Amino acid sequence: MASILKSLRVLGEATRVRLVLLLEREELSVAELQEILSLGQSTISTHLSQLKQAGLVEDRRSGKNILYRLSGRPSGLLLELLREGVAEVPEAGPDAEALDLVLRRRQDRVRAYFDELAGKFGRQYVPGRSWKGLAEMLLSLLPPLVIADLGAGEGTLSQLLARRAERVIAVDNSEKMVQYGSDLAREHGVANLEYRQGDLEALPIADAAVDVALFSQSLHHAPHPERAMAEAWRILKPGGRVVVLDLVRHHVEEARDLYADLWLGFTAAELQRYLKAAGFDDIETSVVHREPETPHFETLLATAGKSLGS
Repeated sequence: MASILKSLRVLGEATRVRLVLLLEREELSVAELQEILSLGQSTISTHLSQLKQAGLVEDRRSGKNILYRLSGRPSGLLLELLREGVAEVPEAGPDAEALDLVLRRRQDRVRAYFDELAGKFGRQYVPGRSWKGLAEMLLSLLPPLVIADLGAGEGTLSQLLARRAERVIAVDNSEKMVQYGSDLAREHGVANLEYRQGDLEALPIADAAVDVALFSQSLHHAPHPERAMAEAWRILKPGGRVVVLDLVRHHVEEARDLYADLWLGFTAAELQRYLKAAGFDDIETSVVHREPETPHFETLLATAGKSLGS
């Protein structure tokens, strides 16, 4: 009886209940649990230690990682009580979705293979091979689309997209950036590129007006990313796509002062939640780049669609 009472006391905290429900499904590393729960490493490690002391969780080493799983000691009755009480833990639903995402990424061996190939691109000189040339080739394959570049800054990407797009609407909240980009586009005769001053959370674009909504390293400047995502859904035509390119969650606090970042990147699970809450489906996320130099910033790519019936 003492061990049951001890288990119940330990499980009288929502985060530890969330951990048990996750570890019942799959053994996970602290890094994976960080991504799923959006909590810090020290917080998760503390809760895992308490669960381990209560005999509810055990760990094992796998290469450089330590994986956590439920021990064989939790009774079926205890787990059944947790499952029945899951409605009282509102985070449990998003946790399960985030876990599915982590598990899918584990299985993505093909992605890992191509990531390795991409990492080799440009390491050796080959005449005529460059990232600019590759970008131009890929752009040439796109159909003419109406694209919204949201948080466009000086508009380097907008001008590149305008070479192929039907029309590009570049939005930025800085009056000087908008003026600079407009002058540059006019100077180079880019007639299908329009700059508009506006906020990511209140876009100066009509409903269902664009085919693609693009956040390129801009979402972390939005005070409320979920509102920015809802705005992207609003301006997209049915069948349109949203593309988010941003940093993976990091802990370089200096970025707030150096780059005016409001958010220190995002986890894949967070982006998936924002996209789903806004109404998007067909959501895909992947880490597409990792910088070799410290602090090894990683780039996260997320894409999703607005259904034709929307």
